[in-house]
Amino acid sequence: MSKYAKDLIRKYFTYFVFFYIHLRHRIFIALSLSLFVGILDGFGLAMFFPLLEMIGGDKEISGEGLGGLNFLISSINAVGISLTLYSVLIIIAFLFTLKGIAKFCEQYYSVITQQYFIKKLRYESINKLSNLKYKSFVTSDVGRIQNTLSGEVGRVSQAYRNYFLAVQSGVMVSVYAVLALLTDPQFAVLVLIGGGLSNLVYNNIYKRTKATSKNITKGGHIFQGLLIQQIAFFKYLKATGYIRRYANKLKDAIDYIEQNTKRIGFYNAILAATREPLVIIVVVLVIIIQVTFFSENIGAIILSLMFFYRSLNALMQLQNYWNSFLNMSGSLTNTTAFMKELAAQQERTTGAPFDRLKSAITLSGVQFSYNETPILSNIDITISKNSTVAFVGESGSGKTTLVNILAGLMPIEKGNMLVDGVPLNTLNKDTYHERVGYITQEPVIFSDTIYNNVTFWADDTLQNRARFWEALEKSAIADFVRRLPQQENAPLGNNGILVSGGQKQRLSIARELYKEVDILIMDEATSALDSETERAIQENIEALKGKYTILIVAHRLSTIRNVDLIVLLQNGKIQGIGDYEALIDSSPAFKKMVALQEI
Repeated sequence: MSKYAKDLIRKYFTYFVFFYIHLRHRIFIALSLSLFVGILDGFGLAMFFPLLEMIGGDKEISGEGLGGLNFLISSINAVGISLTLYSVLIIIAFLFTLKGIAKFCEQYYSVITQQYFIKKLRYESINKLSNLKYKSFVTSDVGRIQNTLSGEVGRVSQAYRNYFLAVQSGVMVSVYAVLALLTDPQFAVLVLIGGGLSNLVYNNIYKRTKATSKNITKGGHIFQGLLIQQIAFFKYLKATGYIRRYANKLKDAIDYIEQNTKRIGFYNAILAATREPLVIIVVVLVIIIQVTFFSENIGAIILSLMFFYRSLNALMQLQNYWNSFLNMSGSLTNTTAFMKELAAQQERTTGAPFDRLKSAITLSGVQFSYNETPILSNIDITISKNSTVAFVGESGSGKTTLVNILAGLMPIEKGNMLVDGVPLNTLNKDTYHERVGYITQEPVIFSDTIYNNVTFWADDTLQNRARFWEALEKSAIADFVRRLPQQENAPLGNNGILVSGGQKQRLSIARELYKEVDILIMDEATSALDSETERAIQENIEALKGKYTILIVAHRLSTIRNVDLIVLLQNGKIQGIGDYEALIDSSPAFKKMVALQEI
């Protein structure tokens, strides 16, 4: 295959393959409807020629002026229909009525197909994002994820619409070209020449439009990323006076998008302004050529002119739709690449289902790194079922990373992680995560009611409501909720803005206690609480000892006095392990930490 042919396939059919993967047979149904519309329209136009013969005084309609389309006259005569003025008009009305029905089916099916496509694309994106490896997520561009799953998906939907409108226009061009070829071969040549010349005129505009569309997508990623960070860090930016300077960065991104959008609008305006004049110029040239060089009679010229105008008009529409498609092609290219990247970083969901933790979790010789930077090395530890284990150490010592490995979020690069003697990588990760409760330092609060936050939108039944209040009692926030006018139905606002930091943390803890878990992870979970509330929760955690396997990442050493095992980490290695008193005696580093906190 020649390089030109490969480039042609890559240019025009790469997108088609992407749409086909998502739509399959629906594409060909849509194209078949377009073909049917074009054929009916062409036949309807061809039936005007017998009227011209009648106007010319011919009593017998031969259909010779139709060229290769004279089979229409023969077919009508064959079924016993006499071609009179009235019968021809009725046939024309019938054909255009059928065309109208076919056009309705084409248009409505196009809407159905487009909605199916966008729904499937969003479902696929959500599913792949939900199954994305956590390690891949933390190194991803959050702005790109946000922009692709919101604005970009909508632009891809428009890209699909314009792409297939262009394809449908191409079908119409082909139909009229074939009809023209059957009627008058010279006319078909003129169509090809006119189409080729007009394509050369617009080719440079297409290239510029495609490049500009990519710039708009790039600007969208930058803007969404900056916007997410402004919302996340609003308090800091406001308190430090940086918010206006940061707002200027957002404005720069907006200006960048605006400039490129205006540039695309300029190219579109050129196409819109030149389309009709170009059609008229070619039509005039066709009439001159037909009369001067081919000595065609006026009837043949008018029929040819009908097909020519329809064909050229469809060609101009094709070019218009194609340029509109190129406006959105940057989004399509980005989304295609994004989907491939997500697909390459999917969590393995096969393997034996995990039921419950029965004996222990064991790490042996575990190593882990980020971008070749070592984080953990030579980790050996056994965590027995229903034991309470605390991980302590300086910031950057690897505490949270180790707990993330135990939670099944991070893959180990070397060594083994056994759950009840079975390698974790042979288990179904989804079923393992369902048995894990995770309480983070920054509380996860959804913009909804207290009940839905704690129960994670469980049905409001008597049984679930009883579990809900039990979880609130265990997390020392039941009294606060009872004092609220709406109690469990009270809204919490965006990211829990209507409650304090400590209350958000306790609600976050309540959610995990409501969940039926085996492993309860608390990553600095009490760091945002005052001493009194911390003590209340600590008492409740003590009550949970022996009922759950509890893993605690602790900064306040006062919260881990009574745990079964303390693991001291330093520079990604275990420097000491034992209970509280034993570690004070055996580890000078731990003893120093205790002294600094004046315990």
